[in-house]
Amino acid sequence: MPDKNAVLSAKAAMREYAIVRRRHAVRQAGPASAVRGMEHFLAAIRVAPGAVVSGYFPVREEFDVMPLMGRLARAGIVCALPVIERRNAPLLFRAWRPGAALAQNPFSIPEPLEDAEVVVPNVLLVPLLAFDSEGYRLGYGGGYYDRTLNTLRAAGDTVLAVGMAFTEQQVDHVPHQTYDEKLDWVVSERGAMPITQSGEAARA
Repeated sequence: MPDKNAVLSAKAAMREYAIVRRRHAVRQAGPASAVRGMEHFLAAIRVAPGAVVSGYFPVREEFDVMPLMGRLARAGIVCALPVIERRNAPLLFRAWRPGAALAQNPFSIPEPLEDAEVVVPNVLLVPLLAFDSEGYRLGYGGGYYDRTLNTLRAAGDTVLAVGMAFTEQQVDHVPHQTYDEKLDWVVSERGAMPITQSGEAARA
């Protein structure tokens, strides 16, 4: 396994490139990409009755999952948004519905209010800067989703990690270490790609 510092340096270098590439991908895909991504998700991934789906409020040109979240909520699926309680800790998830009041966290990301119910997600829609065919993703460097997925999976919870991305965000190889958690799916404006055995099972 490569040296940890070498991996961190490689991630930092790729992050600068990936931010520019995603900005270009947003312009190329256009505003209809969110609807197309929603359609691909719904066609490929079965969300069981009673499941909890966590999305995210898109910022910094992230793939827009709000149309998908709205459709799931209207279908009776419990939806949630992540909350950053503190640095270097797993995310907390609070229930969310379209139109619910939100508050901005210190990173200027909207989150549910403190009186919203705390839930445990079965499906995580995960934002990213880049991804590869093995399911590794490049994030912003905070490690929140890796810690969260590690905690949920270690507890034995059934959780499906779905990266939401533009097709152009795929790269040949994302630098990674043993603590980097893999995605089960990647859904883009062009289709849905299962990566792990869990992803294949969800499609069956």
